[in-house]
Amino acid sequence: MAVAVYSHPGCAGHDPGPGHPEAPRRIGAVLAALAAVPGAELRTALAAVPDIILTAHTPAHLASLSAAHAAGGRALDPDTVMSAHSWDAMLGALGAVLAAVGHGHGGASHAFAAVRPPGHHAFADRVMGFCLVNNAVIAARRFQALGRRRVLIVDWDVHHGNGTQALVEHDAAVRFVSLHQSPWWPFSGAAAERGVGNIFNVPRPPGLAPEQYVRDLWLAVEAATTGWTPEAVIVSAGFDAMAGDPLGGFTLEPRHYRILTERLRERMPDTPIVGTLEGGYVPGKLAKGAAAFVTALA
Repeated sequence: MAVAVYSHPGCAGHDPGPGHPEAPRRIGAVLAALAAVPGAELRTALAAVPDIILTAHTPAHLASLSAAHAAGGRALDPDTVMSAHSWDAMLGALGAVLAAVGHGHGGASHAFAAVRPPGHHAFADRVMGFCLVNNAVIAARRFQALGRRRVLIVDWDVHHGNGTQALVEHDAAVRFVSLHQSPWWPFSGAAAERGVGNIFNVPRPPGLAPEQYVRDLWLAVEAATTGWTPEAVIVSAGFDAMAGDPLGGFTLEPRHYRILTERLRERMPDTPIVGTLEGGYVPGKLAKGAAAFVTALA
């Protein structure tokens, strides 16, 4: 089965500055690796229109981003920068995410949005942690608008998707499963945080055997989907949980992402899976992790 990989040239234009870990070279490494994956079809998406941001964010948030763009860019918080071309990157990334959702909804196959900047730390009304807008939640809202009301979001980035949780924790039609390092930035994601019964956090310390991380995440996926079958699955596909990433202390290798993805396909064989790129800050490792994920989708 072919897997559509959507991206946009603008994603390479977002430049947080020298030494910033969320560097433009990340996307180049990912796309080069995915071009060599059998069954992966690289496609260029059209940029999204700004109003799509309002499906997950407040008008004030969109206005703030627009004002920063009009000013030529600026630092929005200590970690998150909007450069001269970040607006185009953001809309290009959202266009790729929406194209991936449309592809999955149409039943053609699974899909992956190879995009930056990432999104899972963005709240309704503020940026955070390199993220301008929440790509995964905007994808979920598009699936729901298309009639796929029950959406499962699986986040295996090493950092808790605090923005995603905040945006969906009152929506019983969306279930959020997050494996993340704890204690670790952003210092959220306790197992006791359950939302309306739709939040399944898996906080774990660094340095465990990779098989334990896989097992514990999978147990949470099983708990989230027992007696509840999603109509769409979104993977917040961060690869900073790989061994050696400078922003985390987990020990996963590419094969573990392949195992998890194959299990998702087996458990929900008739459900479209759409991945959107989150973290991963060693470009070579990031590329191998993304390739393993797309290989398993295919």
